[in-house]
Amino acid sequence: MLMHSRYDDVFHAKLKFPYDRTLQHEIEHHRKAQGGLLFIDRVMKALGVVKGSSSSVIDLSVGSQLTALEGRMYPPKSENALRQLHQLFCETAMAVHHKQSLLYYIMLDFDTVASQSSESQKFAADVGMPVNYQTFMKGLWLMDRQRYQEALEFVTHPSLTPDFADDIITTLVRYAPDHDYSLVLSYFYTVRPSLKSASALELLFDAMVQADATEALLFSRTHPQHTRQQLFRRWVRINLKQGRRGEQPSQRDRLAFLPLDSVEEKWFEQYLTVGEGKNLPKAKDTLLARQIACDRFSDVSEEQKVDERWAAVVEGIKRGVGATHSW
Repeated sequence: MLMHSRYDDVFHAKLKFPYDRTLQHEIEHHRKAQGGLLFIDRVMKALGVVKGSSSSVIDLSVGSQLTALEGRMYPPKSENALRQLHQLFCETAMAVHHKQSLLYYIMLDFDTVASQSSESQKFAADVGMPVNYQTFMKGLWLMDRQRYQEALEFVTHPSLTPDFADDIITTLVRYAPDHDYSLVLSYFYTVRPSLKSASALELLFDAMVQADATEALLFSRTHPQHTRQQLFRRWVRINLKQGRRGEQPSQRDRLAFLPLDSVEEKWFEQYLTVGEGKNLPKAKDTLLARQIACDRFSDVSEEQKVDERWAAVVEGIKRGVGATHSW
């Protein structure tokens, strides 16, 4: 069996070093395009690779530089840098399959050279790397290359636990082409991860609202009361703002007719009358439309300063209702 700790066994002499200027530029381009952080950076930081070096053999200047960059030692710009990176992986205190995973990610870059397109598979087989770790690291490698459609096939595999779910969701939302959130929603509904950060939850929820307001409302109800209220306010705000931009002109109109429970009705009215939502476009009109749709004519009072347009609508409906009741 191949020993992952032996550099010359992993990166044997016949392998062509893939990190030419073109690949280095490509990797840095993807890093910059994704907010300055790749998933391999996150993995190395999570595994403590930067702080894991305890050997004095590694050049101190290089070690200091790696520490300062908090894991951004990738990509290695020379074979000597690759050798130091391999040594750092091997000497960091972590499980063997984690070391194999980091090296496997590197081997995926070696696969980009046409004459050695299966080196990662050979490496995984020779060291006995678990298949689920291969699947996950291939998914992250594809995420780093912004090949999100392909990545989804790997990171949603049923054999995986949803690690880095917050980061995957954040990336899929922020860099969705033309505000197409189908990939992030596909990831979430397939994996059903428990999100740890409020920012990831908000980004996911925003994508849900823009894709299907009713589905987003149902999702908000699965959360504890405080979080649910925050998401509900966000739901109202996004729908009203979408109506203003004209992206989905009927989205705002549907707010008047979607079924809300008693708690949501209270939040809805408070948010649009005394809360931050009162200054949103069409906030007053939306509230009045909902009161009318719910037959709450007594709530449409003079203190709401109903303009002539709405006054005529209310009066007309009242007359119609009265005529119906007279029968």
